[in-house]
Amino acid sequence: MNDAILDVPATHDTIDGVPAPSANPALFGHAGIRSFLAQSYQSGQMHHALLLEGPQGVGKATLAFHLAGHMLKYPAEQGAPLTLAEPDFRVAPYRQLASGTHLSVLHISRPVDAKTGKFKTGITVDEIRRVTHFLNRTAHDGGWRIVVVDPADDMNRNAANALLKTLEEPPQRTLFILISHSSGRLLPTIRSRCQSIRFEPLDRQDLLAALSAINLDAAQLPDVDSLVNHADGSLRKAALLLAFGGLEIAEAVDGILGKPVFDVPKAHALATALSGRDAEIQYDLFLDDLLARIAVNARLAAEQGDTSQANRWSGLWQDMQNEAREAASFNLDRKQTVLIFLERMHRAKA
Repeated sequence: MNDAILDVPATHDTIDGVPAPSANPALFGHAGIRSFLAQSYQSGQMHHALLLEGPQGVGKATLAFHLAGHMLKYPAEQGAPLTLAEPDFRVAPYRQLASGTHLSVLHISRPVDAKTGKFKTGITVDEIRRVTHFLNRTAHDGGWRIVVVDPADDMNRNAANALLKTLEEPPQRTLFILISHSSGRLLPTIRSRCQSIRFEPLDRQDLLAALSAINLDAAQLPDVDSLVNHADGSLRKAALLLAFGGLEIAEAVDGILGKPVFDVPKAHALATALSGRDAEIQYDLFLDDLLARIAVNARLAAEQGDTSQANRWSGLWQDMQNEAREAASFNLDRKQTVLIFLERMHRAKA
């Protein structure tokens, strides 16, 4: 870890105390992917569009910026090493990469709504039009131009179609890196034009090491196993669980779902707590926890060969994810959403 002072712009998923992917020198796990990308670049066989897909918070975006920094440091592929360069934020290119001011890298994410001052719920076509302007400029030093879309799942249909046109006829020495937490939301035509690289959740050792690197010593917790189980291999989720009472929320959900009869008073108490003005992050943690439970049930049913149950849980996961997105888009009552989701989950388990 180097101690350069960085001016890193906030994004919609910024967490206090956790380095932004563009400014994170540490990366845990995914050794095979790192090696593959370094070798692909050195050999000149790098695909023009990479789709980094997998759970949120496992290091996809961090690895994307490590790769970008590596390519900027070694613009001649044949001279690049077979391991990705470690970021050094004491030097200007890496500081520019972290601050979003490097002329060869464009980071597309959710923009801020000028009227509300809050981040929009998706990536708009206006953001993707920035890609066209970026690529129309002469490449800095004749080197690579790199576009990071994070996450690509957030593009609305117009934005996705606009990006598709560029992916179909990419300029030379241009790399697109699309980050995806839920690749099923992407247009099949976009997926077909990318090389898909699948990221797995961090294992226990890497997760605890990553937490320690950001000064969160989970080993001192009274129940570190509970944190590991509920974090689902995601550093982001683990940090949020520690900072915003996520473990207590998960335990409350356990208490409600574990009873044979739906506990209405406890459900109302939890829904009230999650609908407060300052409880947006806690509400998101609740949704993530519930969807993760459904995904586990779907996977277990599939592994046991119970196709009917696997389809039922998968359908519930898709329905609840769509309803949660709709509730956020239309600013629906969070308390009512929590109650409905808890009752549906309880009924599904029964």
